[in-house]
Amino acid sequence: MLTKPVILNRSLLAHSRLFKIEQLELQFSNQLVCHYERLCSTHSPGAVMIVPLIDDDTVLLVREYCAGVDRYELGLPKGRIESGETIYQAANRELQEEAGYGANNLKHITPLTLAPAYMSHSIDVLIAWDLYEQRLQGDEPEQLEVVPWKITDIQSLVRSGECTEARTIAALYLTLELVNKDFTL
Repeated sequence: MLTKPVILNRSLLAHSRLFKIEQLELQFSNQLVCHYERLCSTHSPGAVMIVPLIDDDTVLLVREYCAGVDRYELGLPKGRIESGETIYQAANRELQEEAGYGANNLKHITPLTLAPAYMSHSIDVLIAWDLYEQRLQGDEPEQLEVVPWKITDIQSLVRSGECTEARTIAALYLTLELVNKDFTL
């Protein structure tokens, strides 16, 4: 059984509206002391990613400008959990803001991390079904295009180059596995 390192010191190196960079001084069980830097979110409750199923075969994707890669990408609705919200409330709100649908049913699949060696970010993935049209005003600078996609055709989505985000791709494959096995709408 591995023993987690002891945090000897934690210092803030930089801070922005969305992120902070921390330096950690860690002592491992073999007494070796190392310095690590990590990127932390300034928003502590976390985030959600929603796989909205309009029917047994079709997922709703959104086309959104992604500043990190300077292009529009197809992906799943996602966003921050606001203070006081459950993951289910946040998922339903984000789904209404980004895709114009609410969900009568939500199921938590799994949390996913992004570069866990140096980022503290984690996102909870939920499947949404039994959808109804409902739009809430969100914080997006433009209305997102909603694109229905066959859940069985994830490979074409990835090959198209329009969806490169690993979290979206992983969530779609996990959902496909559930839909093919024991999950029924």
